[in-house]
Amino acid sequence: MRRLRTRLAGALVSVLALTLTATACGGPADAKSAAPTASTASANRVEPLTGTARPALPVTTRSADGRKVTVEKADRVVPLSGSLSEIVFTLGLGDRVVARDVTATFQQASELPVVTRGHDVSAESVLSLGPDLVLAETTTGPDEAVDQIRAAGVPVLVVPAAQGLDDVGRRIGAVADALGVPAAGARLTERSETRIAAARTAVPDRRTRPRVAFLYLRGSASVYLIGGKGSGAGSLIEAAGGIDAGTESGLTKDFTAITSEALVKAAPDAILVMTKGLESVGGVDGLLKIPGVAETPAGMDRRIVSVEDGVLLNYGPRTDQVLTSVVTQLYREDGAK
Repeated sequence: MRRLRTRLAGALVSVLALTLTATACGGPADAKSAAPTASTASANRVEPLTGTARPALPVTTRSADGRKVTVEKADRVVPLSGSLSEIVFTLGLGDRVVARDVTATFQQASELPVVTRGHDVSAESVLSLGPDLVLAETTTGPDEAVDQIRAAGVPVLVVPAAQGLDDVGRRIGAVADALGVPAAGARLTERSETRIAAARTAVPDRRTRPRVAFLYLRGSASVYLIGGKGSGAGSLIEAAGGIDAGTESGLTKDFTAITSEALVKAAPDAILVMTKGLESVGGVDGLLKIPGVAETPAGMDRRIVSVEDGVLLNYGPRTDQVLTSVVTQLYREDGAK
């Protein structure tokens, strides 16, 4: 499961999305603003900063793979994950992005050419676009394709894969520094972290925390997995006031095949899924037919929390919206769908 976490973010690419604001913001006041409301929202769009200065280049920075990377130009940028694309666009530099990964599902990137096959990078497709800079994650692959891009003389900055909420600011900073816009990175980090903090205030003060199991579903391939330690969902579940049921039940792998025994031990009060994954098994009714699900407290209450595939585990500028969606669904009164 070497690259499963990255693939999960967009394995079942969705045209559905969280409600996100389209109102552009900029300057210090942005960081203090509350999370966007549904009444001012536009579906599946990122919210760029305004007033971002032209990149001050060249810069030399340290890549997560240990290499020093010197960026001379950033006129043609290729981010190789949806999360990295979101960061570049939200920094206000989306006009410099010339391609996208299949997991970049937001509207502003939708017309860009895709340079991945499935979830593997096509070096030929990337190089044909003449990029000045390629942004990758530690889980980007195959390694041969990344090496081929680097061997062609294109700077490749590798950013650590996101594991949780604490990574939001670090990833924004790494991308902003490489693009020569550190001040914009600081502004976006402050805005993102402030909005995440605001979203956390909506979590009800409960004596008993709900147990939430993250299930990865791909009905067309008969893939049914439960997340454990390292799945990437634990940080989000905890921020929403819950307990990661898979990890708490003793699952030490990032993902384990679903069994009735594993579900009984996890005993989730709610189940977190990706929207397209849920659709792939026939919705909530289909999910309840997976052995063991109907017998859990979550199954009996039909308490299912679904979030659009392309943003659930991104841990980036839209994570406050993800958290708000999870909190809203997790604590709704009837728990029915």
